[in-house]
Amino acid sequence: MSIASATVDEQFRALPLAALTDAALTAARAAGAEHADLRVHRLVTQSIRLRDGRVESVDNAVDLGFAVRVIVDGTWGFASHCELTPATAMAVAQRAVTVAATVRALNRERVELAGEPVYRDATWVSPYDVDPFTVPTPEKVALLQDYSQRLSSAAGIDHVTASVLQVKEQTYYADTAGSTITQQRVRLHPQLEAITVDAATGGFETMRTLAAPAGRGWEYVTGADGVWDWDDELARMPQWLAEKVAAPSVTPGPTDLVIDPTNLWLTIHESIGHATEYDRAIGYESAYAGTSFATPDKLGTLRYGTPIMHVTGDRTQEHGLATVGYDDEGVAGQRWDLVRDGTLVGYQLDRVFAPRLGVPRSNGCSYADSAHHVPIQRMANVSLQPDPQTDTSTAELISRVEDGIYIVGDRSWSIDMQRYNFQFTGQRFFRIRNGEPAGQVRDVAYQATTTDFWGAMEAVGGPSTWVLGGAFNCGKAQPGQVAAVSHGCPSVLVRGVNILNTRQEAG
Repeated sequence: MSIASATVDEQFRALPLAALTDAALTAARAAGAEHADLRVHRLVTQSIRLRDGRVESVDNAVDLGFAVRVIVDGTWGFASHCELTPATAMAVAQRAVTVAATVRALNRERVELAGEPVYRDATWVSPYDVDPFTVPTPEKVALLQDYSQRLSSAAGIDHVTASVLQVKEQTYYADTAGSTITQQRVRLHPQLEAITVDAATGGFETMRTLAAPAGRGWEYVTGADGVWDWDDELARMPQWLAEKVAAPSVTPGPTDLVIDPTNLWLTIHESIGHATEYDRAIGYESAYAGTSFATPDKLGTLRYGTPIMHVTGDRTQEHGLATVGYDDEGVAGQRWDLVRDGTLVGYQLDRVFAPRLGVPRSNGCSYADSAHHVPIQRMANVSLQPDPQTDTSTAELISRVEDGIYIVGDRSWSIDMQRYNFQFTGQRFFRIRNGEPAGQVRDVAYQATTTDFWGAMEAVGGPSTWVLGGAFNCGKAQPGQVAAVSHGCPSVLVRGVNILNTRQEAG
């Protein structure tokens, strides 16, 4: 597990965490709770947005509160508050017990928690070099203005937007078993978009940067860490956009595809990540976010894809958006298999769902996006593994295609409520002719069922093609919660996938 040299901010550590713990857990026990946990949650955010080099908005926010969760007679109770005092913690704990007693008659299934070792005085901080909240806002704006000017000065670019969303998340967890855990995570998402407008028709086309949101510091935005080459991408985007505007419309039909990680991560998220959430697979999300075709009766037998398909759930991936030291139930971060040799072999679990699946331990997938929301089972970093034997390049995958398309970058998508029938578009589409890229095409969407798509995957790229993508805004639950999650993958070669012409489909 990666532990950075940085420490949790003194401002958070100075909160009355020990006093809150003692007051809340003592009150919960005295009121009859079989289990109780306290979670203090502080979320610091800053969003900066520019249009054509001018600042549109700078939004700063801090959300701070605590929650007490209890089990009374096999039933959950939950309460929260924003006033961090021992007296309030005691009252909140008593209220949580009252909630559990009140809803006990409605509970159809007794809550049982999977066991977990006790972690006393544990601390975990995500790895980053420069805390973005220590960088002056004018300096951040100046960098986005510089990046914007590089795009807007190019011929054919009519408008440019630039933004960066920064988050620092701090949590403290304590339970009646004796665990006390303090954590701090930093993540951010920088993005620029170039827009060209056809003055005669009013039509327009766009091209976005492809740097994924990441669990990194400000060094990621400046390029000081060498992870993303902003100079190269910004220099090439105007030409890519001009070529896209002039590109011919795609001919629909079955097509061989080479899919870049900057596009494939979203297909993994929708068709594997959500499908292997255990609560969804047994119907808990059916009223809102849907169910899953990958139901528990198929565990160990469902052919998800070809034998080269190896997908992991991972709460320890360095710089992953869903990476933690410990989840919101005090479970240590882990890595495990979801799909191995093309077969469904695992699910994402919390401490409640692990016993229901018949496994002894949660794999650490509990998370709440606020002190005022109940922790629920949320997605880990779900990733497709590269070829472990040969470091096949993207160019080598392209060379195997006689007539096909190479897809780069994500855009719009659609998938059904069982995570089975889907279609995805992208940012750039390059026609492949005789094993070589042969100019862009446009109006492309690929369409398949989940098992047909992954069952048509002929080859995966090697470790050098593997990239960690992801999103800040994965939604779930009622009331709705948002979580950030990463998905790593190599380039892949998929044969005979149905291509739609989106312009024709739109009439």
